Amino acid sequence: MFDTKSTGELVGRLTGDAQLVSYAVTSNVSDGLRSLIMTTSGISMMFYISPQLALVGLSVVPIVAGIAIINGRYLKKISRNVQDSLAVLNTEAEERISNIRIVKAYAQEIQEVKRYSSKLQDVLKLCYKESLYRGIFFGMTGLSGNVIILSALYYGGVMVSDSTITIGNLSAFLLYAAYVGISLNGLSSFYSELNKALGASSHLFELIDRKPKIPIKGGKILENELTGDIIFQNVNFSYPTRQNSLILRDFNLHIPKHSITAIVGSSGSGKSTVAMLLLRLYDPCKGSVLLDDHDLKELDPIWVKSQIGVVPQEPILFSGTIKENILYGTENVTEHEIEEISKKAHVLEFTNKMKDGLNTIVGEKGITLSGGQRQRIAIARALVKKPKILIFDEATSALDAESERFVQEALEHATHGKTVLTIAHRLSTIKNADKIVVIDQGEVVEIGTYSTLMSLEQGYFKNLVKHQAFT
Repeated sequence: MFDTKSTGELVGRLTGDAQLVSYAVTSNVSDGLRSLIMTTSGISMMFYISPQLALVGLSVVPIVAGIAIINGRYLKKISRNVQDSLAVLNTEAEERISNIRIVKAYAQEIQEVKRYSSKLQDVLKLCYKESLYRGIFFGMTGLSGNVIILSALYYGGVMVSDSTITIGNLSAFLLYAAYVGISLNGLSSFYSELNKALGASSHLFELIDRKPKIPIKGGKILENELTGDIIFQNVNFSYPTRQNSLILRDFNLHIPKHSITAIVGSSGSGKSTVAMLLLRLYDPCKGSVLLDDHDLKELDPIWVKSQIGVVPQEPILFSGTIKENILYGTENVTEHEIEEISKKAHVLEFTNKMKDGLNTIVGEKGITLSGGQRQRIAIARALVKKPKILIFDEATSALDAESERFVQEALEHATHGKTVLTIAHRLSTIKNADKIVVIDQGEVVEIGTYSTLMSLEQGYFKNLVKHQAFT
């Protein structure tokens, strides 16, 4: 769904439709309540005509005016709180959806749904409160004005009735009848808007209740410790938006446990797709991906992702503190462990110079940090999970020389004793790999060590190195 639908469309459903629902339980309900009160008053006047009504109507005006003034102040404050809460809710939803691959890679779908549901409940409480105050406000102010008009009409009818009672009573009755008719139009408008809101809510709940094609949780959890042996077996794959274009075709690859495997190829050859299938962000159209001889489809997705650490080419940070970003998707980590991981990832190299250290706010998407700093935080986030498998989507391709040195040292600490899959964009990151896999148009065309592949006279890899074409 996240491939076939744009972020704007999804956020639009969560915001625009929610706004319509919000309108239904605030402005629309208040208008309906006002129309109901006006209708009830008109009917009462039609059945009960009394000389004392004008005096009663005038006596309630000061009281209603006082209530309206006080109520209006509360209503203004509540409305502002509702809009502020909706803005926060929309911002969080858009951020999480735009970074959905990180959320899924760290198996945080359930936690994010709970987080969003909790904040949505807070917004709804404010909406209910706003609805009550708006209903009282418009109902009372509308009633006070109409009581005066109705009282005047009544006295006019009484004056006419002094000479011709039948005509006067009839005139008053017709006026009250017209009054009720106008109010009923308001009720019909309320019913129409309510149905509109119900339609919007159906779209909203359709999105919320949608069952994902790849389950969030459920499946087998291996009893033995994961070794990290990976096999791609006769895999065919195409993205949902390009179902007629195979990205991988008859793809076979064995990534031995505790080894470093680099995947190289020209742009669009399918390198990153291999990593996405391993994370089970997608399922193969054909074939299977095996982890310790178990099909990924049989294993619990949350457990699988807990065994894999990911360092993307462009690290994605959330607008919190450095520590919160490092701990994303991880629980029960001590302060000592955080310090050790931060040291290994060279995060402390720059946080020690900051006033708030690891508690420094990074800003939206880490805008206050450099590329090298964001990359080191991403490495620390992958390491703190203590994964058995590490995926590096070329963690140094966009860095300057000094930042690359720090990141390379952090990677050396990270890879010890783990199965490592490196999506290579630079020659410097693949020379020490145990095995280099060369992909072209979704197929493995060469496999070997760096020296072996470079020794081939007309080798595909040798040609890539010559032109530095594996971007």
